[in-house]
Amino acid sequence: MSQAIDTQRTAERAETTATEALAQRYRAVRAWSDTLCEPLEVEDYVVQSMPEASPTKWHLAHTSWFFETLVLEAFVEGYEAPNQTFKYLFNSYYNSLGKQYLRPQRGLLSRPTVAEVRSYRRHIDERMGELLASVDDQTLAKVRPVIEIGLQHEQQHQELMLTDIKHVFSHNPLRPVYRREKASAAVEVPAVDWHRFEERLCDIGSDGTDGFAYDNEGPRHRVFVESFRIASRLVTSGEYLDFMRDGGYQRPELWLSDGWAEVRAAGLAAPLYWVEEGGEWLQYTLAGLRPVRAEEPVCHVSSYEADAYARWADARLPTEAEWEIAADSVLGQAVACGDADPTANFVEEGHYHPRPLSADSASRGQFLGDVWEWTRSAYSPYPGYQPPAGALGEYNSKFMSSQVVLRGGSCATPRSHIRTTYRNFFPPDQRWQFFGFRLARDV
Repeated sequence: MSQAIDTQRTAERAETTATEALAQRYRAVRAWSDTLCEPLEVEDYVVQSMPEASPTKWHLAHTSWFFETLVLEAFVEGYEAPNQTFKYLFNSYYNSLGKQYLRPQRGLLSRPTVAEVRSYRRHIDERMGELLASVDDQTLAKVRPVIEIGLQHEQQHQELMLTDIKHVFSHNPLRPVYRREKASAAVEVPAVDWHRFEERLCDIGSDGTDGFAYDNEGPRHRVFVESFRIASRLVTSGEYLDFMRDGGYQRPELWLSDGWAEVRAAGLAAPLYWVEEGGEWLQYTLAGLRPVRAEEPVCHVSSYEADAYARWADARLPTEAEWEIAADSVLGQAVACGDADPTANFVEEGHYHPRPLSADSASRGQFLGDVWEWTRSAYSPYPGYQPPAGALGEYNSKFMSSQVVLRGGSCATPRSHIRTTYRNFFPPDQRWQFFGFRLARDV
């Protein structure tokens, strides 16, 4: 009898520890959103500089709306929302959960105020804390996956908060500084090496057993890849300048038809945030305007620009399968050699801009962090994919059209949010995220 009681108590302690760990993670993720807002003035919270971006205030409210709608209303009996209009104002694209306020007009929402949104966040956090402090085992098994998706969702919006405020600040003639740049020594970027992979059948995607993964990362499945080579690092700004100086934006033979139409319609001549002054190329960063540094990875380029550069360089962009195979191989070898990747450039490093590859980090190949890498793969479902039931089925599946896959995370991505199976996706003309690329070649 005493052994049975001890076994039960051990199980209860383990469950308590797991619940507290979830509560701690919830508090940490939510607090990080507040940390990212610390450099902002209240006026910064409400500006929307283009339809694709959202005001900081809206991000803070929407991530709270997610927990309220998909956790509290679903799992807390008798829960009452403090403001019923928030269901409409801060619903992003979940048609099954009701109507949404028009995305391009989010910048018109001077009310609710920033203070009211922060009060709303505190209310949600208090109620979530109460839920996690009192939840029973049966309910916990149901609510834990939804909370984890909510935390991953907030981490996505933390990256968007940075990229959106960067776009806002870039349109301000005062060119505000979000955070001062960390001092760093100049480095000499290693020459490109080419990792070769022979033709093979490979398994890619998540099998759901190694931590969190979004539904679009699975199911794990087999793909056949022809022999290929992939660059050992990202394309640098200096290399991209060579493309520009060789008339890259004036040569239609390098561009896909839609890309060339975009060049002509938008007058593209350089990556987003680059400006030429007095014969020198400058770029706006979250640390303000400063010269383009040749050794840094080029960023804020569209899929069209990346593809045109690759053609100019007698190469191509990798497929997402090639990227994942190479990333797993290179990073696996680095770990086997004792490199736990302590200095990958994620948001926690506080640089808020891609960093040049140094000799001591060359073994990792910049596969994670710095910039999201364009692939040549269309965003489509993996074989056997089925979206989740209910509103969460809208999270990824309905965007599997007219989008291109990116891999690897960026300097604005939280470290705990990324993995090699992660499939980001954007329309091919978008540039305001930290988008970059590496090259691949057929053998």
